[in-house]
Amino acid sequence: MPPSAAGPLFDEFLATADAVALARPEVDLEMAREVFHEAATLLHNGLALDELDDHDVTAVVAGLCSDLVAEDPGAAIRARSQGTLADPGDLHDPEGVSAAYLVAAAILQL
Repeated sequence: MPPSAAGPLFDEFLATADAVALARPEVDLEMAREVFHEAATLLHNGLALDELDDHDVTAVVAGLCSDLVAEDPGAAIRARSQGTLADPGDLHDPEGVSAAYLVAAAILQL
């Protein structure tokens, strides 16, 4: 699937892959882009973000980009899911966002 088909999910994931490869010389750029593209494809095809509005999708994508490069991505995503409920900030649907993080972790088998 071309990156433009899923908008910000692919754009942000590919930007994260680029940033990781730049910050970590041992990371191959093309491999990082391939891994993040596959993750974005799985999330897009899994409809993980479909119930959220654009504002909340942007927040989830940013959170996932941060968490997927953590030492333990699964734990980071689950902690963010819980944190979203404890402190929703300006989210429009905190429960939906929290659930989307958990769905994303399940889809990515983390």
